[in-house]
Amino acid sequence: MNRRTAFLTTLAVTTALTLTACGSDDDKAGGTEAERGNKSASPSASVDNSPDRPEIELPADLKLTFEGGKTGDPVKDAILADNAERMRAIDAAITGTDPEGKALAFYNTGKALQAALDWVAQFEEAGATLTGEARYYDREVTLQGEDSATLIFCADESKGFSKDKKTDEVHKTPVTKNSYVLYHTRLDRNADGVWQTSQIVSTRGAAQCLP
Repeated sequence: MNRRTAFLTTLAVTTALTLTACGSDDDKAGGTEAERGNKSASPSASVDNSPDRPEIELPADLKLTFEGGKTGDPVKDAILADNAERMRAIDAAITGTDPEGKALAFYNTGKALQAALDWVAQFEEAGATLTGEARYYDREVTLQGEDSATLIFCADESKGFSKDKKTDEVHKTPVTKNSYVLYHTRLDRNADGVWQTSQIVSTRGAAQCLP
């Protein structure tokens, strides 16, 4: 998987696995949405007609915050909501709260799904899980017709770390510009009305995401 140019070869290496854990094809507002905490919020009215969404729970020591969830446009709000659940789904698969990856398959398709599965597998192989916090901000949706859209957003991973499953040792790393990530994603609405992520590209240390 090519989401990063350098992924730790063993858990002892100082490079940390990060909270977003999303995988990609390449490595390269206003207001604050209520934090979802460790349990998925109910779907918004804009997605009420879609199928039952899988309930996603995260461990108590893992917290994700999504800013700017309400734009006033119901379609864009649905895209932002499904993208947030997509990010949570990957972390749920990594941390073991969704061992079968049901939510992972629900919110991903195509290359993004395969990349996410590969990323989760690397955590499993390393005997690692996730702890800490991640914040997602500057989330901007651009509609590309009725059934596709692009979503660009930033992630602050400075408080997110990998943790050894057996020893619970947290592998903390210094905060650098690479703790901030710019994501370019494509989402496609499937026949059930779910906005699935189909492509994702990440750029670490992007100037527009730095504090």
